[in-house]
Amino acid sequence: MRHFIIVGLLVILVTLGTYFGLDAVGLLPVDASAQASPIDFLWDLQLIVLSFLFALIVVPLVYSLIVFRRKPGDTEDAVHVEGNTKLEVTWTVIPLITVVAFAYLGAWSLRETRRADPQAMVVRVIAQQFAWSFEYPEYGGFITDQLYLPIGRQVLLQMTSRDVIHSFWVPEFRVKQDVLPGRETQLRITPTRMGRYKVRCAELCGAAHYSMENAVIVVDQVAFEKWAQEQRMAFETAQTPEQKGERLVRANGCLGCHTLTGQVLVGPSWKGLFGSERKFADGTTTIADEAYIIESILNPAAKIVAGFQTANPMPAYVFDEEQLSYIIAYLKTLK
Repeated sequence: MRHFIIVGLLVILVTLGTYFGLDAVGLLPVDASAQASPIDFLWDLQLIVLSFLFALIVVPLVYSLIVFRRKPGDTEDAVHVEGNTKLEVTWTVIPLITVVAFAYLGAWSLRETRRADPQAMVVRVIAQQFAWSFEYPEYGGFITDQLYLPIGRQVLLQMTSRDVIHSFWVPEFRVKQDVLPGRETQLRITPTRMGRYKVRCAELCGAAHYSMENAVIVVDQVAFEKWAQEQRMAFETAQTPEQKGERLVRANGCLGCHTLTGQVLVGPSWKGLFGSERKFADGTTTIADEAYIIESILNPAAKIVAGFQTANPMPAYVFDEEQLSYIIAYLKTLK
């Protein structure tokens, strides 16, 4: 009995040490949404159970190796022990009950993360290689490359992809949802902590998957309304072709592959593009005039710039002539 008591106490101590040690490491980022609460609760519960199971296996093993090891000169056979039916029934029934309990808690957690608020704000999310775009239909339909959210209000993300499968994931919000081409998927988020986060693509989607990150900014309701009105006014009052072209470029995720600084990303940089000589993978060259730019937008695979032939060809965009003229006007400003 003395050994059982000692082992029992050691199991408790190792369980507590393991749990609090893992918890202190900070395995999860801060929780920043209402959906994170049930997920974190289930995570903590699983961590406690796993810490206990770890202790329940390791402590008796180590204790037995130390206390019951063969003594020098001891050549007798060990005591023969038959099976213990009660013990076998116990270690079958208890895990069964535990699994059923966690199945129930998992269903409860899923229900809580999907709980719908009829007053939720709708944001349309468009994913593409390798950028995110966000449209706010309640505020005039402006599009931005940053996801601004008001704290304390549920947001319904209606998501679709222009090309391949992506996955919307903000670690601080915990929840994650695949974004599919030709189909709308949805995700509900209720931010609870103001701050600046990042939305990442959690599905390997191509050569620049690593760079598919956009800012997520959670602010109070007053600041959000001010930002939304400013975006709406800028969207509606953009006067010059250059301003309209820049908005089209940012809203359609073009900067997920191209930079404005001369730095090479998935595609060539747009700095100094207009009027420059382009050398292609087949050895031919041309001047980057309006005709070339229009062709590259509407049919990106028509001419592949040398050095980028192994990159995944981008999907063709559908712009009318007026929009194309705005984009060209903007590109002309990138000296």
